[in-house]
Amino acid sequence: MLLKYVKIGAAVAGLAVAFGAFGAHSLKETLSADDLAVFETGVRYQMYHGLGILLIALLADRLPSAKLTQWAARLLVIGTVLFSGSLYALSLSGIKPLGAITPLGGVAFLAGWLCLLLAARKPKD
Repeated sequence: MLLKYVKIGAAVAGLAVAFGAFGAHSLKETLSADDLAVFETGVRYQMYHGLGILLIALLADRLPSAKLTQWAARLLVIGTVLFSGSLYALSLSGIKPLGAITPLGGVAFLAGWLCLLLAARKPKD
């Protein structure tokens, strides 16, 4: 699990940098201030959760529950795709119903962090 999620976390964080630069340099003149703020929120959460995926990968061997640790990483990846992806699509297309997907990504983020919390609990004797 370690190497797989190091690669995924690095890719997610690296893409956040690329998307952030794209937003700052290419979209600044084409999007409204509100749409640019939505795009930037997607970038920010993508970076946070890319770093979170890396953290999980680095902690994986130290946590008592491998299954919950793996689910934590999976859910952060799913959350990134749904949350940030829907914000990118919303801001670039203006299709408002895409905003209904964003909370599903937020729920996946919350579930992922909860899985990490539970994975870190000491097992019962």
